[in-house]
Amino acid sequence: MNHMATNTAADPDAREHVYEVVKASGTSFYLGMRILPPNRRDGMFAIYAFCREVDDIADSSEGEAEKLAQLAQWREEIDRLFAGCPEYPTSRALLGPVREFDLQKHDFLAIIDGMEMDAREQMRGPDMKNFELYCSRVAGAVGLLSTRAFGDSSPRAVDHALALGHALQTTNILRDIHEDAARGRLYLPKEILLAHGITNTDPRTVLRHPAIKDVCTDLAQLAQRHFDDAATAMEDCDKNALRPARIMGAIYRGILARLIKRGWERLDEPVRVPKPQKLWIALRYGFF
Repeated sequence: MNHMATNTAADPDAREHVYEVVKASGTSFYLGMRILPPNRRDGMFAIYAFCREVDDIADSSEGEAEKLAQLAQWREEIDRLFAGCPEYPTSRALLGPVREFDLQKHDFLAIIDGMEMDAREQMRGPDMKNFELYCSRVAGAVGLLSTRAFGDSSPRAVDHALALGHALQTTNILRDIHEDAARGRLYLPKEILLAHGITNTDPRTVLRHPAIKDVCTDLAQLAQRHFDDAATAMEDCDKNALRPARIMGAIYRGILARLIKRGWERLDEPVRVPKPQKLWIALRYGFF
């Protein structure tokens, strides 16, 4: 264990790089990660930095071919990481955590798969199967990596990670619906759109449709079910190890509640959990 833990510390430049990525992001996950022991915190910061960097590629203004080329380079880098010879600062920071926490290569590749779905602009009114696949890749796989870094190997830890990942991602989609439409993306599942008489998949057109509020209500209910499933699974997990996940879940459940309270007529009105409430959540779940 001690030998593994020194791998991250042996590359201070890589460690500093991932810390800077996390701090610059302003992520709601920061509070949850901060309460971890140093080696696990380093691991989570490296995982988050990887996710941030591949997400930035998918969200960039580059053309599809360039985005896919950059993501392909990350695939090669993941191969190098698991061969023990990474080159990028973030993957150098991941080297110790991969070994210490037995992080799985297929989870990193699944995240890249999800970013490729964005890069190929596949997420415009996807059918429910592809919607769930996307959530599993960009959020469920992150949850699986995080659970290993947190240190929970309970029988239902995987169920919790996947349910919470889907809940967080569905909440993100509802929160960012207006911003995503400006990028030409529409993550709302086709089946829910059709159920409310929306056959168009042009993002701006859909957001102006009078039935959009009903679509968002249905998707919010789906997010709530995922949060409930995560809470049920948590009963059979190591609650102490999963304190960061509990903080993240509580913050995002607060975001969903505020979205529902705001309603679905003003989709461009931002919703955030105030910092004092985040701190209260961190205290509640971080130490009790």
